[in-house]
Amino acid sequence: MPELELKDRKAKCLAVFGTGSDVGKSIVATALCRIFANKDMKVAPFKAQNMSNNSGITPEGLEMGRAQIVQAEAAMIPPNVDMNPVLLKPTSEKGAQIVLCGMAIGNSTAKQYHSKKNKLLKTAYAALDNLRTKYDLVILEGAGSCAEVNLMPNDIVNFRMAMYSDAPVIVVADIHKGGVFAQIVGTMECLSDKHRNMIAGFIINRFRGDISLFADGVKWIEKKTGKKIFGVLPWYNHITIEAEDSVVIENVRKVPNKKCHEPLIAILRIPHISNFTDFDPLFNLQGLNIYFVEKVQDLSFFKAVIIPGSKNTRFDLNWLHTTKWSQKLHEYSDKNGHILGICGGYQMMGRFVHDPDGLEGKPGKTDGLCLLPVETYLKAPKTTTLTEFSWNNMHASGYEIHMGYTIRDKASPMLKVSKRNNLTCTDYDGCVTDNMKNMGTYMHGFFDTPEITDMWLKSIGIGDIHVAMAYGPAARSDQYNLLADHFKKHVDVDSIAEKIYE
Repeated sequence: MPELELKDRKAKCLAVFGTGSDVGKSIVATALCRIFANKDMKVAPFKAQNMSNNSGITPEGLEMGRAQIVQAEAAMIPPNVDMNPVLLKPTSEKGAQIVLCGMAIGNSTAKQYHSKKNKLLKTAYAALDNLRTKYDLVILEGAGSCAEVNLMPNDIVNFRMAMYSDAPVIVVADIHKGGVFAQIVGTMECLSDKHRNMIAGFIINRFRGDISLFADGVKWIEKKTGKKIFGVLPWYNHITIEAEDSVVIENVRKVPNKKCHEPLIAILRIPHISNFTDFDPLFNLQGLNIYFVEKVQDLSFFKAVIIPGSKNTRFDLNWLHTTKWSQKLHEYSDKNGHILGICGGYQMMGRFVHDPDGLEGKPGKTDGLCLLPVETYLKAPKTTTLTEFSWNNMHASGYEIHMGYTIRDKASPMLKVSKRNNLTCTDYDGCVTDNMKNMGTYMHGFFDTPEITDMWLKSIGIGDIHVAMAYGPAARSDQYNLLADHFKKHVDVDSIAEKIYE
């Protein structure tokens, strides 16, 4: 592979676009970050605009999309907001909070957001330029379908970025969704000649069965489009990589209507769920059944119920009341059930959520679930910290992303906080009832430390689950290497490299 002299030119770029949402763009970009990093290249991820309620915190205490944090980790570099300069966090069907260069700058409707596009485009260009002066290669990820003809004039994340950086484009298609031929040919037909000429080829993702039986399909696509199929990636179950957005939990599993031989834990699938990757470590445990539940149902056969984070706490709290989930939660709590609230879920478990400035809609307050003796006040600015904490003298780290603060009413805190954004402090977080049945915390990444997970499982009466795999950087690095090996086995990486350096 040719060596790149940054003294003479900016870093080369490669764009990974898709025929639609959830086709595997993030996974392909993650694999490429690890593959090129393993070749001793300085590689960085980039997504000009990300729309997701899954976010994380950089070492500087700034907020960015978790997908790019994952990709930075795969590239073996610290995350930086230049890798995701614009983050949109949906708060309703038509509105979102805008996080610009790691800082929340307010809420906006879709129409209002489009009026800001020129400014945001310049910000994205500057962020990409900055990355290209520091790295050898930048992997650009697109958003949604790269061929949405009605959105393309104002698009700042797909072809506009590829053109700006002179990046060859790989388009990812998902054969598991069906219609892969139409996905690829239809995408090409929707593009201008200028954009079609930028496409270097395709990767077909999530193939099930005997790949050799698809050889004729590969030939047909290559003849029809004049573009190369770089590879066909088989479906895998042996690799665990964080998912980017809530598409992966839109179709929740059906919960059994009776007790099963393995303990069950429910996570409420609230409308504006955020940071659901908090629960990935639980899903990785053998002997434990985790269910996202949306339909109101009896909870008595669950060992615990978790209320996750929310991007619109008051809306989701009202949803819990109107759907009668609140009644079911109280029935469960009254029968000594265990309930854990994380971030927005913690806020909902209190007596009231006050919103005097109307950060989530009309100013006012919303009745809480009254499961914890706390009250929350939604106030700007947003708290974004990497946090070190301890629970019953067990030390761990996580991160906080929330608006406002919560006041405990002579109740016991759950966690002791020793450091935020590398600054030593003596503080407390969360709340726990005297009987240890109801708990709440602002701490995302709570389950990332095996000892903490083990302690929580024991607190809800599950003592026979072996929490062996650490969910820390070393374990995640092993997963990125597995992904890279899987990718190299089925994708012509050398041909991709040649396209980058043509």
